[in-house]
Amino acid sequence: MPSFVSHVAVPLALGGGLGEPAISRRLLAAGLVASVLPDLDVLGFPLGIPYAAALGHRGASHSLASALAVATVGAALHGPLRCRARTAFLFLLAATASHPLLDALTSGGLGVALLWPISDARFFAPVRPIHVAPLGLHGLRARWAALLVSEAIWVWAPSAVLGLALAWRRRHGGPVAAEPSSGGGA
Repeated sequence: MPSFVSHVAVPLALGGGLGEPAISRRLLAAGLVASVLPDLDVLGFPLGIPYAAALGHRGASHSLASALAVATVGAALHGPLRCRARTAFLFLLAATASHPLLDALTSGGLGVALLWPISDARFFAPVRPIHVAPLGLHGLRARWAALLVSEAIWVWAPSAVLGLALAWRRRHGGPVAAEPSSGGGA
């Protein structure tokens, strides 16, 4: 997995790029939480749940079904998030689904159960340029520099480009849809 810190890059880029009022501060905060939520599956280790189990690390919580569930709950809570239900759903879907997609780009682990509950199969992307972050602090201390460079290149830089492109489009406007005519003729 990319480190805990790098999973927030995608919702930060989307939220910053789309700006307020499209992405409220509350929705952005929910997106930051949603982007790291799949890794709560590590709590299964002390409970004896094996890494490769359906409920193990990178299992069910890393599936697209789980991302859809988080997005659906967010849409139901759109009022407190101060946004439209559709906005909450799409933003939280992107934030949550980005986590397993980034994990699929890493150089280690057992893959990601993207299709759970349909399949327990674990998947990796065809290319895996992101250095995998170790689960323990001991391994992180030994490899922090390589991990930092890898995540800067493969997570933070593309996220920054995405955020800047969205902000530029928001500020400079994209194609504007024609206003419906009010009737009458020319």
